[in-house]
Amino acid sequence: MGQGRRKDFGEFTAKLEKHIEKLPDYAQRAQEKLQRYIPPSEQGSSSRPARPAPPRPRPQMPAMPPMPKISQQLTSMAAGQIPVVADAKAKWARWNEPAAKLERRKRRTSRALTFWILLTFLCGLFAVVAGTGLLKDGQADVLQAIAGGAFAIIFGTFGVKSGLRLRELKRTVLPAAPAAPPPLPPARSVAREPMERLVESEASLAELLRQLSQPTSLGTMPVSEIAVADARTTAAEAAQALRGLAGRIQAIERGRDAAPERERGALDAAVKQLREQLDDGLDGYGGLVAAAGHTVAASSDGMTSSKESLSDATDKLAGLAMALRELP
Repeated sequence: MGQGRRKDFGEFTAKLEKHIEKLPDYAQRAQEKLQRYIPPSEQGSSSRPARPAPPRPRPQMPAMPPMPKISQQLTSMAAGQIPVVADAKAKWARWNEPAAKLERRKRRTSRALTFWILLTFLCGLFAVVAGTGLLKDGQADVLQAIAGGAFAIIFGTFGVKSGLRLRELKRTVLPAAPAAPPPLPPARSVAREPMERLVESEASLAELLRQLSQPTSLGTMPVSEIAVADARTTAAEAAQALRGLAGRIQAIERGRDAAPERERGALDAAVKQLREQLDDGLDGYGGLVAAAGHTVAASSDGMTSSKESLSDATDKLAGLAMALRELP
């Protein structure tokens, strides 16, 4: 048993030695097979070991262009900011402006005047040529001359009318365009809500004063024109003072946002104080609106107490507006 095992082990050792001796041949064969898959430009000397070919890059799909966000599109559509629609609205607004309409009338009238002048000149020339006989070898054609003169008179009349129309259009003075309402403060400002109330109060007061400017069914005026004009002027001055106060609040808020943290407390207190003064001013403005409403209601039954309240509210608002303008 022991001898058989030694014999088997000796045979295994001999076979292993034979394979070890053939290792250089195996390496040479492997190198030759590997060179078949390597491009000639990358083949080096036989002494340099062959490197595997780099993997081919996968084809990449072309990058899709960035699509706009649906939320941004919906926001733009809701705000009316679609470029095509906004451009069309702007062109329509410019087309309907009074100045643009007047310019178009002037151009049309000027072209018509030129046309009538040209026809008048041609008809007059035709009448002269026909009357002098240049058309028929010295023989005058009275009928053609009369017809040419008649048409010259008709076209000349149209030309004179067009000239007078053009002169009138050039002298036309367009009414001043209504002033655009001042912009409201930002939504984060404490002055935004009071200014919204002021805009509503101004609209209500304007309508009430318009009704007070018209005679009643009995043919009498509810209040004197002087009282209405005084109330309108005082309201405009008070609104200007209130907007100036709101502007001061916004300026302090901007300074507060840029100021260091330790300085913001004092600025917040200043904003709070100005907001209280702004509310007081709006209460006074609302008092004038209420007095105008009572006056309109009392104009049908002849009550004098409500009519006198309009003057009292006007005087109070005038004093309040003066106090707002004199704030330090």
